[in-house]
Amino acid sequence: MSFAIFTDSTANLPSSQAAQCGVSVIPLSYTMDGVTRECTDTAAFDAQSYYEAMKAGAQITTSQINPQKYIDRMEPVLKDGTDILFLGISAGISGSFTSAQIAREQLLELYPERSIELVDTLGASLGEGIHVLHACRCRDEGMTLAQTAQLLLKERQKMYQIFTVDDLMHLRKGGRLSNASAIVGTLLNIKPLLKGNEIGKIVSFGKVRGRKAVLAEIARRYDALVVNAEEQIVGISYCGCKADAEQLASYLKENHPPKEIMLVEHEPVTGSYLGMGGLALYFMGDEDVRLK
Repeated sequence: MSFAIFTDSTANLPSSQAAQCGVSVIPLSYTMDGVTRECTDTAAFDAQSYYEAMKAGAQITTSQINPQKYIDRMEPVLKDGTDILFLGISAGISGSFTSAQIAREQLLELYPERSIELVDTLGASLGEGIHVLHACRCRDEGMTLAQTAQLLLKERQKMYQIFTVDDLMHLRKGGRLSNASAIVGTLLNIKPLLKGNEIGKIVSFGKVRGRKAVLAEIARRYDALVVNAEEQIVGISYCGCKADAEQLASYLKENHPPKEIMLVEHEPVTGSYLGMGGLALYFMGDEDVRLK
């Protein structure tokens, strides 16, 4: 193996897939009603119960990865003589990437002969995870660490991340919404349209009346903005609303069917800011798609 690939648990990759691809996943933690947990096995995560508990009023807080946790996981790999590529959650919504930068500086002082490349994916969930899978393909095809990192830094601007929620309270409470004042809310069955912008922050850019209409609008944006769909892995993550995710997937297949559609329950840390009914789509567009 030319280099090791690390990511964090917000990449939302199924644990079995990450293991098969040789990806090391460093978990963020969350505290629910006073009990702190980490999602280290996606198959064991009871997402439906988790999001139902959130809807019922369970108190959830999250914690970023601290520098020492990165050091503890990465140092044995460096010590064995292997370089590292790390792909992380957007610094625009979490301090975990800054912790990775601190850890990198400390590790390179100890292992100056090694290389550690960090890529802020400007995303979360499969907006991060799809880049991780791309990194694995690059590694397996013989690309160098530096080549892979440079390619991913360009590709991240092409990742369009669009989503909706049933209740904006969680995003507002967590301070993850950059233009919260621009949104009236979900009164009168108004559903917000949100996206990741060019610097990896969450912004609102529209609203639609009704759940069916918002799914159709997300699919319409996909049809308008997707590039080379037949070559892509497209991602859908959902919070306790599998039927809606499957409906959205069926819409995507109508006009521009992708090579593959990944459907995953949204992992608990970033999912705590979406809440029950959160639904997100991730796909590749052109170089300025994040501005659209």
